[in-house]
Formats: sequence, structure tokens, C-alpha cells
Amino acid sequence: MFVDQVTIYCQAGDGGSGCMSFRREARVPRGGPDGGDGGDGGDVLVVADVNVSSLGNLVGHKHWRGGRGEHGKGSLMTGKRGEEVVIRVPPGTLIRDAERGFLLKDLDRDGDSVVVAKGGEGGRGNKHFATSTNRAPRQFERGKPGQTRNVTLELKLIADVGLIGKPNAGKSTLLSRMSRAQPEIADYPFTTKYPNLGLVRTGYDHEFVMADIPGLIEGAHSGSGLGHEFLKHVERTKVLVHLVEPVPMDESDPLENYRTICEELRLYDPTLMERPQIVCITKCELAEAAEVYEKFTEQLSQPVLRISAVTGHGLPELVSRILEELAAEKERQSVAG
Repeated sequence: MFVDQVTIYCQAGDGGSGCMSFRREARVPRGGPDGGDGGDGGDVLVVADVNVSSLGNLVGHKHWRGGRGEHGKGSLMTGKRGEEVVIRVPPGTLIRDAERGFLLKDLDRDGDSVVVAKGGEGGRGNKHFATSTNRAPRQFERGKPGQTRNVTLELKLIADVGLIGKPNAGKSTLLSRMSRAQPEIADYPFTTKYPNLGLVRTGYDHEFVMADIPGLIEGAHSGSGLGHEFLKHVERTKVLVHLVEPVPMDESDPLENYRTICEELRLYDPTLMERPQIVCITKCELAEAAEVYEKFTEQLSQPVLRISAVTGHGLPELVSRILEELAAEKERQSVAG
């Protein structure tokens, strides 16, 4: 089950209390205090793991608690530290404080981590309170309580290429043709209910991750058609491939559909329009595709591709264009950095 947002309750472990103890040993009169410190409570930690694909594993596990630190013991023995709890999430997960809304950390790389609830400190034993005038102290410290926090985890998929377009434009079919991903495919709109990722390999030294973003509709920027849930996954992509269906099932105008999607991207986040965008007329095996292609070529000030996920026409050219844009984007980042 693909889940991209969940709220969980995290409670770190309490610290163990210090010990009040005195040394008792033959031939050692007045051995003095030897109470050990309590152990610290276990933290609750969130870690990005590339082997995790969604937040679905957290749906049935809403409460996470760190282990309690053990109490100190005599003979200056320190209590054992509480067991740390590790929550594994996909890279690209935003960690927010659920009550106040501020961002704790953006785990955008594999191995990134953040402590969302800090374990309580262990208390000091009576050994620490010995002075020249108080050689038999009976004071010791209680362990401090661990932090508690409600945390919202929000996943924004990290992909090199994002497939966008109106419902039934052929995004899932193209992803299944270019990678080993197996998204649900059918001849009706909104077949895809959540984004799918696929790894596209082109030779031994070139590969990129492609994301199939579910069909966008007019008003998506304001939440229509689960627009926010879909659009947020576009933010992490480096290159957009805009698929245009030449013969829409609702008999709408393909050019207007293209402009509608672009406007939704602009209204949601104006910086998305600055991303490299490759426009493709899909299903070019259809007779009407040639006329639509000519219309787009006249209206747009950029090259337009004709592709077919069924016959494979135009796919090598599409891959070549994607690799060129990714290389150019990498060069721009290196110059900016």
C-alpha cells in the first residue's frame, strides 16, 4: 500500500535514577558513597532508507516508544542506556512537528537521520554529592523524563524525471515500457491512484528514476482531484515529460489540455515552470496524432516529440532528450554550487 503522509506519536525513554549506596567491604571502614548513575533513556530516531518505498509500514504502528534507562547500582555501576528506536522512511520524507507545524528535517538522502524525541538524562548517584564536609551524602537524582512529540511524516518522491499530463495520457503505459515498473493500466481515466517509480537503464553507465504522477485536472493546485497529493511529488523532479493525448476521451482540445496542466503547475509553484519540460504527443500510431503534432509545432516555441509506448516509436529519441536535460541540469547545479 502506497502512503505518503502519516502522523505518529513518539515518546523517548525516561532516564534511570541514580543510586544511593555506600561501600561495604571488610577492613575498609567508612568506605564512602559508591552509588552509580542512571542510564539515559533511548531516543526515537527517524532514518531515511533507500530500501523503503512508502510510509505504508507506519499506518498500523502509530506509537513509538524508546526504552527506559536502567537505574544506577552500587559499586559505581552505571545503569544501562535505554534501547533506541529507529523508524525507517523513504528518502524524500519531510519530518514536521505535528502540533506547531515547523520542519524538523528534510531527509532527502539515503542515511539522513533526525532525533524526533530525545531520551531523558539519567540521574546522578550519591557519589557526585560527596564533599569534604558531607562524606556520607544521601542525595541522588531521579532520571529525567524523555521527550514526547507528535510527528507528521510527509513523503515527496525523489525522481529524476516526472511524467505529467491529463488522465489517460499514457503515463503508466510509458513507464511500464521504459522500465520494469508494473503500474495498473486500463482504458479509463484515473486508473493510477498513486505515483509509481521506475528505474530506466540506458547502457551500463546511464540510468535515471522516472515517476508516473497521477493524472492532473483543472483546479489541482487548490486540491481538486487530490491535486495537492499529486503535485507535491512533482517538486522533487529535475525534468518534466509532458504527455499529451491526441484524441482525449472527453473530446477536449489537446492544446487546451496542455495549457491547463501548465497553468496548474504555475499556480501551485511558479518555479515548476522553470524546470526543463519535454512535450510529447503520445499514441502517435493514431491517425489524428499527426494533425495534433503539427498544431503543437506551430504553437509552441520548443521542439515537440511524437512517441508511442505501444509500438516504441520515438522512445529512443525521448531517452536521448532526457539524458541531455539531466546532464545540463547537473552542469547548472555544479556551476551554482
